[in-house]
Amino acid sequence: MSFLLANWMLILVALVSGGMLLAPMLRGGGGVGGLTPAGAVQLINRDKAVVIDVCEPGEYAAGHVVGARSIPLADLEAKLPGAVKNKATPLVLVCASGMRSSRAVAVARKLGYENAQSLSGGMKSWREANLPIEKA
Repeated sequence: MSFLLANWMLILVALVSGGMLLAPMLRGGGGVGGLTPAGAVQLINRDKAVVIDVCEPGEYAAGHVVGARSIPLADLEAKLPGAVKNKATPLVLVCASGMRSSRAVAVARKLGYENAQSLSGGMKSWREANLPIEKA
C-alpha cells in the first residue's frame, strides 16, 4: 500500500496512457491504419480493389457494400485463395465495426495478400458516409 501512495503519479500516468491507446478502438475506429470510406471508394474505382465482407451471413444479408463478396471471418483462411486468385489485387475487408476486418487483414497478409486493408469503422462508417448499400 505504501508503494501505491508513494508512486501515485506514475500509476496515474500509466493509466492515462493506456486509456489513450485504447480510445480509438473503443470509438469503433477499427485500429491504426484503417481505410476511410472515401479511400476505399478510390481504391475500388482506381485500382479495382475487391471488397470482402467478413460478417456472418445474416449481417451480410442485412446490408453490405455493393459488389462485396461474403466470406465470414471463420472461413477466410480456407476460402480467400479461391475467391481472389491474384495476390497482388488490393483487398478491402469490411465488417460491422472494423474490429473483425482488422483481424481479417492479418489473416489475408499471412496468406500473401500484402495489399489487404480494413475499412476503418466498418459498415457503420460506410453508412455514415451515405455510400451505397445492397441487401441480399
